[in-house]
Amino acid sequence: MLPSGLTLRHVLVIGVDGVRFDLLGRDTTPSIWDLGRAGFLAPVIIDEATPTWSGPCWATIVTGTGVAGHGIAGNNLTGHRLAEHPDFVTVSTRAGLATLLAVSGWPPLALAEVTRREFVAAAETSVAGWNEADESITELVAGILAEDGPRLSFVYLGAVDIAGHITGAGAVYRAAVLAADQRVGRLLAAVRSRPAYEQEGWTIVVVTDHGHLDQGGHGGREPEVATAWTAAAGPGIRPADPTPVTRQDQIAPLVLAALGWSPGQG
Repeated sequence: MLPSGLTLRHVLVIGVDGVRFDLLGRDTTPSIWDLGRAGFLAPVIIDEATPTWSGPCWATIVTGTGVAGHGIAGNNLTGHRLAEHPDFVTVSTRAGLATLLAVSGWPPLALAEVTRREFVAAAETSVAGWNEADESITELVAGILAEDGPRLSFVYLGAVDIAGHITGAGAVYRAAVLAADQRVGRLLAAVRSRPAYEQEGWTIVVVTDHGHLDQGGHGGREPEVATAWTAAAGPGIRPADPTPVTRQDQIAPLVLAALGWSPGQG
């Protein structure tokens, strides 16, 4: 139930690939930290049946079902069962809502049915190339959110993960995390600049898929790899309430519920 005065429900989901939970904090990621204080910021332990790779983790996040359901065990998404287990953007699009999918750098994430799709390819497989792609997609999406305000938007930023693979989880990686947090802040500012923001019932969700080893890389069950996280705030999410997300398959139901969709609507 929306508080009195809210006319529509809007949801913005920002996926930031490969951000370690233990690097989140007031100084290191202030935008994500403040979002968590307004709602919740919680660790999410990746299910043991889910390989700690981007493909299966993001599939679980966006579909609300695990590997046994969506069938994705690697990054190329082959053998998927997304027809039987559609992602939350596809569900919303089929329900007739205006949706936006904006992806930086990684084409497999652009499989959803969507009203509007934006994709910026990384010029090269380098920290600089992916950083440029993240910057371009952030600038583009900030304008769309401020002007058009789709009912559901999913924005993917990939530079942090690339920094972890190429340089390890050191200074370059931490700088990439801070840059990603600043981009999150710009997207939130774009939403909050909308004249009808207070009446539109915005829920903001920021989520990662997995962490990184100190030396870089992931795929195993080490705590720094298998501990993901979610932050969210919006109508109906109160800081004093129990955290509604402890597993990755709980994120899609949270997003759809915040949008006003319930199982059985199609």
